[in-house]
Amino acid sequence: MNQLAIPHDHLETLELKNTLKKQKILRWLKGMLFLAPSIILFSIFLFYPLARSIYLSFFLTNNTGVPTVFVGFENYINIFTSPIFRNSLQSTFLFVLYTVPGAIIISLFLAIIANEKLKGIGFFRTMFSSTMGISVAAASVFWMFLFHPTMGWLNQILSYVGVDAIGWLTDPKWALLSVSISTIWMNIGFTFLILLGGLQSIDRYLYESADIDGAGYFYQLRRITLPMLSPTLFFVITVALINAFQTFGQIDMLTRGGPQNQTNLLVYSIYREAFMNYQYGPASAQAIVLFIIILIITLIQFKLGERKVHYQ
Repeated sequence: MNQLAIPHDHLETLELKNTLKKQKILRWLKGMLFLAPSIILFSIFLFYPLARSIYLSFFLTNNTGVPTVFVGFENYINIFTSPIFRNSLQSTFLFVLYTVPGAIIISLFLAIIANEKLKGIGFFRTMFSSTMGISVAAASVFWMFLFHPTMGWLNQILSYVGVDAIGWLTDPKWALLSVSISTIWMNIGFTFLILLGGLQSIDRYLYESADIDGAGYFYQLRRITLPMLSPTLFFVITVALINAFQTFGQIDMLTRGGPQNQTNLLVYSIYREAFMNYQYGPASAQAIVLFIIILIITLIQFKLGERKVHYQ
């Protein structure tokens, strides 16, 4: 029986396709090999905890965190009808409103000053960024002394000018604002360094051209500095928002959620519910709500960033 002969050119084409396919698979395997450590770490410390939290949010658990009773969406209903959780949600948004704009505006102002070519400016750059090297625990202890009702420096200064002492961390009217002030101070160092790096990356030729055209300082700031700095600003705003929603250390050190739950921010509320009350189901539900809030805000930021951020 006669067999059809396969043209030599066709054989070469098939061999080339097989070779390219093998090379593509080999490149994919090499890429996965390099990604494997990151995938493993993300799976252990991010994906698994997220999946576990979603799972636990539909259950009641015992004191060790083992699911006992399936309750569906009851945990979510309970937290949204709880005045404590609603107060925690309100305090968290107020805290974000106090800290994020404040830290970015102050850091931008300091970065603009530090970007000038002045004598001894290196010393001030070091001072402005020094808070980055201080841990949250150490900084909180420092602010605890400042806010002390009797021995604190702030109240001593007020007494010198004839003003009554303020319960910075004990008065419900002042506690959240006081923690916000300390948080702004803690965050300035990182934000300042990033913004200063962004300012130094702007081409000086743009300012020289603007000077030749007679543009004033504030016109250059509005038309050159801020537009060219927009990618850096977008980054620091995104990071600052996420960090503000995840604030825990200074709350635990300074107020422990008090007084009267005025500083009981979401992350501290989750911690209290899980590791003090051993209610892992409701705590997981709160964690998922926090995750959704951060996700929505981040997506909105990226959507706005497409219109407002200039990369050229």
